[in-house]
Amino acid sequence: MNKKSESAVPRREFIKSTARIAATSALAGVAVPHVFGAEDSTIRLALIGCGGRGSGAVANAMSAGGLVVSSKSGQPGGSNPKSGGPVKLVAMADLLPTQIARSHKALSELLGPKKIDVPKDQRFIGFDAYRKAIDCLRPGDVAMLTTHAAFRVPHLKYAVEKGVNVFMEKDFAADPGGVQQILQIGKAAEAKNLKIAAGLMARHSVARQALIQRIREGALGDVQLIRAYRMGGSYRLAPFPRGENELLWQLHPGHPYQLLWSSGGLFIELMIHQIDECFWIKDAWPVSAHGVGGRRANSTDCSQNLDSYSIEYTFPDNTKALVTGRCIRNCFNDFATYIHGTKCAAQFSGNIHAPTTRIYNDQHMNSKNIAWKAPKEAVNPWQAEWQVFLDAIRNDRKHNEVRRAALSNLGAMMGRAAVHTGQVVTWEQAIASKFQFCSNVGELNEKSPAPVQADAEGRYPVPVPGEWTEF
Repeated sequence: MNKKSESAVPRREFIKSTARIAATSALAGVAVPHVFGAEDSTIRLALIGCGGRGSGAVANAMSAGGLVVSSKSGQPGGSNPKSGGPVKLVAMADLLPTQIARSHKALSELLGPKKIDVPKDQRFIGFDAYRKAIDCLRPGDVAMLTTHAAFRVPHLKYAVEKGVNVFMEKDFAADPGGVQQILQIGKAAEAKNLKIAAGLMARHSVARQALIQRIREGALGDVQLIRAYRMGGSYRLAPFPRGENELLWQLHPGHPYQLLWSSGGLFIELMIHQIDECFWIKDAWPVSAHGVGGRRANSTDCSQNLDSYSIEYTFPDNTKALVTGRCIRNCFNDFATYIHGTKCAAQFSGNIHAPTTRIYNDQHMNSKNIAWKAPKEAVNPWQAEWQVFLDAIRNDRKHNEVRRAALSNLGAMMGRAAVHTGQVVTWEQAIASKFQFCSNVGELNEKSPAPVQADAEGRYPVPVPGEWTEF
């Protein structure tokens, strides 16, 4: 990983190397605050899903806990005497004890026992473990929902019923029916004045916010085209080994994005940030999406994913956003979002979500033609979202990101469905759809059959345009 991308290490990498994360995560250059104040001022966390992404989010929460948010802007920085305060992890839940053990060890070594205060009787295993972990919390605390997307609905529903705040990672649902339920739960949370943060961290990037302001002021003219790319190496799934528990095998952390019912699939997992950026730039939801995709010849991948996706979104003003993803080795790669206006072009983001944010003099995008460049970010977006979230809890600011996040997720599903079905999918279809890959996710347990079954060769069904149903 090059120096330009070090500050944006994906959370799923957290457990791979505690030492590297200590140097490159949001903790780099930021003093982890000492626990201070009375016990009742501590915001306690319960981590539901103890993989690298969830563990990294705990580190972000700890590093944000003692820092301040401007009382005027609601953004990181400035001075606010009521902002900041102690945060500690008190409960953990996962399907696998090895996941909890690995996460607990890495976090304890990095952050210390005062902040990772999870006794063995508050480390819970199994499909109902989330309930036990959330039950360890009290009003004002935070349930961190970082499992496979399919389980976001029952986990969020229970947390809101229990009256605790929530940080939920993307993806927020695996299908449109899940989005519908997330939206309803979000309304219930708002009625209870609960704070809900959603893991589309780019919205908290100060550099991107600065460019958005300039776009709204007309610096680019009318935005006519957005191009968003994420291209890189391949993600593959080996054949299902007969004799294993198929449900648990599908939910193993080594298979995070390979089944549509559990994760929503690789395309949305990788591209939801860029898709959300497109909607943010246009300040609108798309009216339609159509696209194409496919697999490389002779693919041995046993997952449900395609290797490439290309979607054209159309907005109410008939302008376009082109979103392209490809996961094939030894090909040209790009990881960025570009904007073309009637006056000039801009780059919105760069490699590994870096704040490569700049405006050019015209449509030529090169380093010698930059008209404006965003100031360097003092706080990366992963930490910034936590600073704003914790400040909202401590100072009772309104903070509910559910609707925006869920609808961005739905827009991503439009693109996925357009490629998988071979049809043009409209926003009206998407917002009305109740389609679900698995309608009984909340009832699954260790003895349940897997929602999708492998064939005799251990392969899972792949979407075939013209035949596949997804909306």
